[in-house]
Amino acid sequence: MPDIALTTLVVLCVAAAAAGWIDAVVGGGGLLLLPALLLGLPQVPAAHVLGTNKAVALVGTSGAAVAYVRKAPVKVGTALRIGLAALAGSMTGAFFAAGISSEVLRPVIMVVLLVVAAFVMLRPSFGRTVDDGAPHRIGRARTITAILLVGGGIGFYDGLFGPGTGTFLVLALTAVLHLDLVTASANAKIVNVCTNVGALAMFAHQGNVLWQLAAPMAVFNLAGGLVGARMALSRGSGFVRVVLLVVVFSLVAKLAFDQWVA
Repeated sequence: MPDIALTTLVVLCVAAAAAGWIDAVVGGGGLLLLPALLLGLPQVPAAHVLGTNKAVALVGTSGAAVAYVRKAPVKVGTALRIGLAALAGSMTGAFFAAGISSEVLRPVIMVVLLVVAAFVMLRPSFGRTVDDGAPHRIGRARTITAILLVGGGIGFYDGLFGPGTGTFLVLALTAVLHLDLVTASANAKIVNVCTNVGALAMFAHQGNVLWQLAAPMAVFNLAGGLVGARMALSRGSGFVRVVLLVVVFSLVAKLAFDQWVA
C-alpha cells in the first residue's frame, strides 16, 4: 500500500460516506467515490483504484440493500436472476479493466459524469417516486430482456469502469420492467451488490485491491449508505439533485484540469 497522508485519508473517508449516502438515495455514488480515489491517489495504477473502489462500494451497497429489503417492495427472485447475469458481466468487465490506464479512465469518467448531469437537469422528476399505473406483474419477455441487457450489459460496464452504475440500474429497471422509481431503486441495490461481488472477486484475484485503505473507507461508506437509505424511504430524494449536480460539475472541472492543464 502506498504512503497516504492523514489529510488525504480523512478526505477519502468523508468522500466514501457521501458516496454511500448518494448511492443509497439516487444511485451513482461511484460518481463521487471513484474520482475522489483518482484525485487522492494520482500515482496509483488505475486497476488498483478500481479494485479498491469496488471493495468500498460493496459494503455500503449491501447495507443499503438490507435497509431497502426491510421497508420497500422488492422482487427478490427477479433481482437475483438479473444479479447473477450482472455478476458474470462485471467479472468480465473487471478482467478487461486491468489493462486500462488512468489517462484513458479520466476522460471516460468525465463523459459519464456529463451525461448523467444532463439527464438529471433535463428530468426534474428524476429520483422521485412515480407510479405510471403499470401492473406489478413482470412478464417473461421483460424479465429475459432485463437479465440480458440490464444484468449483462450494465454488469459489464460496472466491472470495466463503474461510476453511475446504480443510477443506470434504476433507470434501466424502471424502463424495462415498468417499475416505479422507489421499487426500481430497491431492486437495483440487490443487482448492484452482485455486480460489486463479481468485479471485486476478479480485482482481488489479480491483486488489485488496497485492502488497508478500503477497510476504513468501507466503514464510512456503510454509514452513509444506511443513512441515505433511511432518508430515501422517509423523505424522498428530490433534494439530492442539487447536491449531486454540484458534486458532478465540480469533479468534471477538477478532472479536466488534471487531464489537460496540470
